[in-house]
Amino acid sequence: MSVLRVLFLCTGNSCRSQMAEALVNHFLKGRWVAFSAGTEPAGYVHPMALQVLAELGIQHAGESKSVDVFRQTDFDVVITVCGDAEANCPVWLGKGKRVHIGFPDPAKARGTEEERLAVFRQVRDDIRRRVLPFLERVGVGVPPGVG
Repeated sequence: MSVLRVLFLCTGNSCRSQMAEALVNHFLKGRWVAFSAGTEPAGYVHPMALQVLAELGIQHAGESKSVDVFRQTDFDVVITVCGDAEANCPVWLGKGKRVHIGFPDPAKARGTEEERLAVFRQVRDDIRRRVLPFLERVGVGVPPGVG
């Protein structure tokens, strides 16, 4: 069985798409390989995203990059994880079924450091709970958007 490829799209490519990329590459290694990009890349990966990934033992060395890097790359699935990326990427120009699985932007969280980290943890856990099973279904032949 060949390894499937997924691209996660977001606006800044600093939080949600980075966490999704790292979670997939960690938990679905050998079945899926994940990449991430942004429609307007922030140029950095949010430190709190890296911190909450490290809490799961995941050392992520991602970089914030433009979707243009992947225009000629084929993917099995392209997942938008924020509403802005969904609106700004209505048609994926490459191979791969586009699906939207949205999450709130943890970078917009306010409060103490611990309160903000709690939001990052919630988004991380929601990505894990929603995206990983979705990709596992696709990986066994259930078409994207079904089930």
